[in-house]
Amino acid sequence: MVAAVIADIVRSRELDDRPSAQRALEATLGRVAETGPSALRPLVPTVGDELQGVFGELSAALATTMLLQLALPEELELRFGIGLGRIEEVPSMSGPLSEGEAWWAARAAIDAVETLAQRAAPSARTRVAVPAGASDDVLELVRVANAGVLARDRALARLSARNRRLIHGRWLGLTQAELAEQEGVGQSAVSQALSTADAGALLEGLRELTDRAE
Repeated sequence: MVAAVIADIVRSRELDDRPSAQRALEATLGRVAETGPSALRPLVPTVGDELQGVFGELSAALATTMLLQLALPEELELRFGIGLGRIEEVPSMSGPLSEGEAWWAARAAIDAVETLAQRAAPSARTRVAVPAGASDDVLELVRVANAGVLARDRALARLSARNRRLIHGRWLGLTQAELAEQEGVGQSAVSQALSTADAGALLEGLRELTDRAE
């Protein structure tokens, strides 16, 4: 069982400069791929505003989607559908095509999170799904994961662009002094911003997903 991820750009048609936004997105994808969990297939753009990738574990997919939410420039937002299951390669004239139940579940998940954001939870950006007939243990895992990402997405949505940059910088190992220099503010301002944003809890969540020591 793998974690297939489908992502798309939220309100992509409203972007003032779509080519520049795409370049910024791809640069962010590259940075996160270098510093985040390893992927079986890194998230890459496919068609239009969609991206696809495959991870060996759900935890890696959840960590990567969270890092992208922190690292993206202010004008860009992604929503994510994560599908658990099997994938297979189908021969094609243009090369092997990846398909299977994990992709179908990911498609259902991204449709579900879009509907959820339009109704009950406007800040929802991530959803996990499994194919029909999954075991009770897997269904329980998905329920727990979806409860967690709802709370996580809400916490991330409340962050300012600066606070997202600061938290991502701390994840990359930058000191508060280095972050203050980057932002052009005093170190005390960085310390206060990180405290107000509950950066410690968000970073601890990332460490739990990646098994990375502080």
